[in-house]
Amino acid sequence: MGVTRKRHDAGTFRLHVRKGDTVVVLAGADVGKKGRVIQAIPQRERVIVEDVNIVTRHQRPRSRTPSAQQQQGIIHKPAGIHISNVMLVCPSCNQPTRIKHGESEGHTVRICKHCSEIIDKK
Repeated sequence: MGVTRKRHDAGTFRLHVRKGDTVVVLAGADVGKKGRVIQAIPQRERVIVEDVNIVTRHQRPRSRTPSAQQQQGIIHKPAGIHISNVMLVCPSCNQPTRIKHGESEGHTVRICKHCSEIIDKK
């Protein structure tokens, strides 16, 4: 009895947030923090948010040639967060909001549920 999700194409899922969006974290250790989405990973249903969910990685240098040195030592970097644990912040009303989809100039756009402004302005 698995949960059925809407597949977009080729095994990926359509996310409600995109790279560059501002989101607020709803669950986990970083609850309440706001940040910008650095990367969206639809295959794994995850997003990487700037300065949120920071993990420590102990890393060795991988290359023996001095020209292609990889960063070594203790590295702090953001890890992925499941998309159900983040909510989009509307750039117009600056509130966490759900989105609805609509048409504008022949394109599908995201619209804020609070202020009815188009989020995807180009």
